[in-house]
Amino acid sequence: MPGKLLNLKAIQHTSRVLGSWLSARNGGTERAGMVALGENSSGSLTMSELTNLLGAAHRSSSGAAVTADTAMRVSAAYACMSLVAGAIATLPIGIYERKGNERDSADHEYWWMLNEKASDGWTSSAAWESIILSKLSHGDGFGEWVRPRFSSNRVTGWKPLPRHTVQPFKDGDTVRYRITPGDKPSYVLAREDIIHLPSLGFDGLTSPSPLTYAAMEAIGTALSAQEHIGQFFSGGANFDYALKTDSKLDKTQLEQLKASLLARAQNGGRGPLILGGGLTPAQVSVNSKDAEILATRLFTVEEICRIFGVPPFMVGHTDKTTSWGSGVENMGIGFVRYTLQRHLTPIAQEVNSKLWPVRERFFVEHITAALERGDLKARYDAYRTALGRSGEMPFMTADEIRRRENMPPNTNLTMNGGTSAEQPDQAPGEQQEAA
Repeated sequence: MPGKLLNLKAIQHTSRVLGSWLSARNGGTERAGMVALGENSSGSLTMSELTNLLGAAHRSSSGAAVTADTAMRVSAAYACMSLVAGAIATLPIGIYERKGNERDSADHEYWWMLNEKASDGWTSSAAWESIILSKLSHGDGFGEWVRPRFSSNRVTGWKPLPRHTVQPFKDGDTVRYRITPGDKPSYVLAREDIIHLPSLGFDGLTSPSPLTYAAMEAIGTALSAQEHIGQFFSGGANFDYALKTDSKLDKTQLEQLKASLLARAQNGGRGPLILGGGLTPAQVSVNSKDAEILATRLFTVEEICRIFGVPPFMVGHTDKTTSWGSGVENMGIGFVRYTLQRHLTPIAQEVNSKLWPVRERFFVEHITAALERGDLKARYDAYRTALGRSGEMPFMTADEIRRRENMPPNTNLTMNGGTSAEQPDQAPGEQQEAA
């Protein structure tokens, strides 16, 4: 009986939970760049799948394993992902109605779920932040549209889905999504019921993770540098050293040296070291300055910011950038145009195609005016021009300007006594005659 129990070939030992987890990820090892030793199945574990599960699949040259969890321990990566996800999550989403070649703001029922409350337990800001963070860390962000019933075209809400619970697969020419919640049975959804935000390198099903694809070495180096510095200070900030002398030590000198070393070790590596017999310390390990730990950490900050498209000054790295003046303002505007916009456009296209797949009457668009606003003086100078300064034709009213500044209309405002476009400026002689 014991021999039968220990015979691994006679009895197939499988894990139902692990098998279900692996069966939901068809071709996952191939897309991760691993060489599979066998086919995915619900009852066996291949070598590549085991390395992925243990975190050994994405190990950097420095020896640190780079995953979504370990990357968040690097302050630069955390700040970049927090900044991008937070900025997108807090942007208001406007719903507009097409009227020929014009468009007008629409009062639509979907505005509430896109801007305030996505579903039970999820505010819209938290839901958008969760999806964008999943996209930045795993390569794909997923969400599910909530409908009152299966065959309904109406959407009553939406919720984000953890990346490890969603597995896209092809059913003929159709892409479907297998959802495997941890506490519920798995189910399959059509593309129309899923929010899918892919990243660079999208193959029609999934996208590679920016963390483990482009930023793996930079984040791995940062993790190793942090670990080295932590171990250095935990050891009393002492370097490894050796004792050297040109003479031969006698027995008494060796006993004194041994006692001095033991006393220093018992004191946590601190305290004076009594040397005799011409002994002098010689450093064995490379110090932090020679290893350029500080320069390495500064470089990894710039490298991580470059991958996420975030200006370094926006995560507190102002080594080569001034924190004042119009230069930072222009870089902030560039952050909206060249970093956020590459996320905002796919979000708008995904929402439009899923909420209004047939009728093109309505569409959504992020309102980025608040992030692109200039300083107070520049805005007020622009408003003066918009109201018709120096006899120019006005193209805005005072109430429209107040709306841009989040101020209510004011019927008591009066226009100044300046000339308008219909009454051109008078010549100097005409002004004297009028006086």
